[in-house]
Amino acid sequence: MKLLLLLISLGIGTTIAVMYSGIVNVAADEPHSDFVYWLLEETRENSIKKAAKNIEVPNLKNPEQLLTGGTDYEFMCASCHLAPGQTESDMSLGLYPAPPNLTIAAQSHEGHEHGDETQSDRKNFWVIKHGIKASGMPAWGKTHDDERIWAMVAFIKRLPTLTPEQYQVLTAVE
Repeated sequence: MKLLLLLISLGIGTTIAVMYSGIVNVAADEPHSDFVYWLLEETRENSIKKAAKNIEVPNLKNPEQLLTGGTDYEFMCASCHLAPGQTESDMSLGLYPAPPNLTIAAQSHEGHEHGDETQSDRKNFWVIKHGIKASGMPAWGKTHDDERIWAMVAFIKRLPTLTPEQYQVLTAVE
């Protein structure tokens, strides 16, 4: 019991010392250590997976969703997550961790299960609706209803297959 109390006290003391010492660099232009990066990635992915597991995915094949989702994507997402034909932007270069390039197939993004499209849709919906703390990803659920968020999910599913010209048509505002 004494050893357990000693270990807990040591852990709390070490945590406080690290917090107040300033030795952890929080600058967005300096990457985390491999261990910290792994810890944050695993925490994020497992949190999203658990939170999204019971979300019901609606039909995402309605062409109207592409127009609604495309317009929202252009104004709210493209500066970080890019548009077809882009490889980087000032925003994508300045954020750490770097936002995923959504113009490439979702299976190539870290943290997406291969072959589980429904799980990927659930996770994308949850992330768009709730955002990710300290990552630059806002919570759009405060300003957009679920139908509009699902339209963005539908658009993101199609995004890797779009040419720059198709993207322009789907994101044009009349």
